[in-house]
Amino acid sequence: MTKTLKVILTSLCFSASVSAATQADFDKYVQKLKSEAVAKGYEQSLIDSAFATATFKKKVIKADKTQPEIVETLETYLPKRVPDWKVKRARKLYKENKELLDQIERDFGVQGRFIIALWGLESSFGRVQGGYPVISSLVTLAFDGRREALYKRQLWAALDILRDGHIGLDKFKGSWAGAMGQTQFMPTSFNAYAVDYNKDGRKDIWTTKEDAFASIANYLKSVGWNNNLTWGRQVKLPENFSENYVLKRGTKNHSQWLEFFNNSERSLSDWQELGVRRTDGTDLPNVNINAALVMPDDINGRMYLAYDNYKALMNWNRSYYFVTSVGYLSDRIGYPKI
Repeated sequence: MTKTLKVILTSLCFSASVSAATQADFDKYVQKLKSEAVAKGYEQSLIDSAFATATFKKKVIKADKTQPEIVETLETYLPKRVPDWKVKRARKLYKENKELLDQIERDFGVQGRFIIALWGLESSFGRVQGGYPVISSLVTLAFDGRREALYKRQLWAALDILRDGHIGLDKFKGSWAGAMGQTQFMPTSFNAYAVDYNKDGRKDIWTTKEDAFASIANYLKSVGWNNNLTWGRQVKLPENFSENYVLKRGTKNHSQWLEFFNNSERSLSDWQELGVRRTDGTDLPNVNINAALVMPDDINGRMYLAYDNYKALMNWNRSYYFVTSVGYLSDRIGYPKI
């Protein structure tokens, strides 16, 4: 036997032993979770059926721990997230669903263009929802231990969804992290915001467009959406503008971010006096609206005056890039007027 072959065989044996140990530990962990589920009052039949499908997913752990190698800027991010084909598709689908969107806007007070924008960015208009079994993903992530409490909380919420009959176990799929359906809600978000808009007894964000659209609207309404406002606008700063006026960066959580946002708000007339202008150099709108100045990259990058609805979108996903892409796509849907 050659030295190289010995090294390969040794490596394979080591990997196999590690995998066997991991599987044994995972099986013990599943039994522990089943006991906890019993203590929480779930029926044994639900526990047995749900956890019978739970398998250790190496790809889930890899996805959770792998960081992107390419450093994005807003200039590289926006063209990829909101290409022209997506804008055309969004405008087409907005027009096709106008009657439904208008009804949802009347019921929830959320403009249809924002619903379509979130739908398009989260699941490519329902086409890309993820193929990972939700229970296996959540059990695997809880087992990994890095954020065990978070994923156990999502797991119990997932059992609630199955218990309440909103979807069958065989179709209960989502992203590697457990985000589900056309809205890509995590299970706790589903339980808090999902809506049975077509009144068929199920909150079906996977296959029912009415439920998916209304669930998006209900989420935004629940976190403070104002139907009389848009999200914000890109602006131009004067030379030597002080960064002290810009919303602070590096917040620890959403609550701290909201605090910084509220402390940074000024009226549009105040921003006008400070020299802030529309991107074409004209005056800001003469309306009584407060806004914070947001800097997704740095002082030399794109700058935005963010209105209160920006806060609602940051509640959905606390990422300047994501929120900017939602706002940008919604603007492209709304203008020119369809």
